Amino acid sequence: MVQTQMKICRVFDISDPGLVALVARSDDYLSELYPPESNHAEPLDVLVADDAAFFAGYIEDDIVACGAIKLFEGDVRFGEVKRVFVDEKHRGKRLAVTMMQYLEAYLLENGIHTVRLEAGPLQPEALSLYRKLGYRERGPFGHYRLDPLSVFMEKELCA
Repeated sequence: MVQTQMKICRVFDISDPGLVALVARSDDYLSELYPPESNHAEPLDVLVADDAAFFAGYIEDDIVACGAIKLFEGDVRFGEVKRVFVDEKHRGKRLAVTMMQYLEAYLLENGIHTVRLEAGPLQPEALSLYRKLGYRERGPFGHYRLDPLSVFMEKELCA
């Protein structure tokens, strides 16, 4: 596999046209796969709030990937991975792995050792990636309810 150098930056201004276009492609992709009641993509303004962090991945000046973390206090303090997406033209370069590792490092830097996510069964590549990264299936968490179009996963991070 080809690995490309990607620079990752935290996003505070969600008006960047490149970012808006990338997120729109992500929304279109998810809308093709899942009905609205099973689509749990968060709006960008939620992902730049105080209890979240949104990141964009750049190759040169092009935004090619994104990912976010929402922080929660629940049965344990945890971070939820949201909005991991790589532009179709840049897939196969391990950018999703790079983004996930960055998000996990962000959580550890903030003293959070539990990471959770929700993904759909119609995204086998994403599920395979998460399993390879050590995520294990679990039941619904937070506001989620049992849904045949949701797969819930968790990983304990080590410092």
